[in-house]
Amino acid sequence: MVEDEVALLQLVTRTLEISGFRVRAVATAAEAVAEAGTSAPELAVVDLMLPDSSGMDLLHRLREIVPDLPVVVLTARDSLEDRLTGFAMGADDYVTKPFAVAELVARVNAVLRRSSSEAEPDGARVLEMADLRLDDDAHVVTRGGEPVELSPTEYRLLRHLMAYRGRVLSRSELLDSVWDYPDSAGAAVVEKFISQLRRKVDTPGRVPLVHTVRGFGYVLRDRPPG
Repeated sequence: MVEDEVALLQLVTRTLEISGFRVRAVATAAEAVAEAGTSAPELAVVDLMLPDSSGMDLLHRLREIVPDLPVVVLTARDSLEDRLTGFAMGADDYVTKPFAVAELVARVNAVLRRSSSEAEPDGARVLEMADLRLDDDAHVVTRGGEPVELSPTEYRLLRHLMAYRGRVLSRSELLDSVWDYPDSAGAAVVEKFISQLRRKVDTPGRVPLVHTVRGFGYVLRDRPPG
């Protein structure tokens, strides 16, 4: 838990501990990086406004230490652009101040549950479409044998599209499947992530795989929707 408001840090830490979590509470990015290097956290709650660093810079530094670390962003910035930026930078959820502590606990549980379910065997562990390959055991995505670097949310989105390849998926279905709290995201977030995914997967010179079916949703297939 990384938060420089002492009273809020103490309140959230105590509530999380009562809910059964082991919490390491710190007030700066430097402390968070040091703590992550020794305690191997399962999830981080990160305030965007820190005295020694931006929360987004910290998010990247934490992921360098714990690559698949789920991150819940905590911030007073509540505009759509701020939320889009937060998700685009790889946040798994985005909670705005002021907030109910019970809701934050519920969101932490939801993100952990989602991360845990992705790690459990639940069907095919390798998904393929044309020369695109997703290895769910190693959490590795390749296209034509070359690695594709994805954020955790981009990975979940691609995984869902590949699991239902050939089927048109609506925005609402993707929100329900990829984001446990769809109200924190929205149609604009889905569109932004689809755009990011397309830039990373459908690089110039390759057959486009991620398609938009106007008025219906999105589909993964090796030819344009007809």
